[in-house]
Amino acid sequence: MTVNGAFIPASEGLTVSQLLEQRGYQESRIAVEVNRAIVPKGQYQSHLLHDDDIVEIVCFMGGD
Repeated sequence: MTVNGAFIPASEGLTVSQLLEQRGYQESRIAVEVNRAIVPKGQYQSHLLHDDDIVEIVCFMGGD
């Protein structure tokens, strides 16, 4: 699969939540898009990823 433009091998049965944990992201500060569709936070633990998926992870930044 492709994550933020870089190819990474996909494990069978990997969920969005597991991918975020493996990559060190905090779920509360990000948005995830899979194949150009936003995945709701409530579906991170059930949304399965596949070898041909294109995943974009966007981090929210705080500011003044």
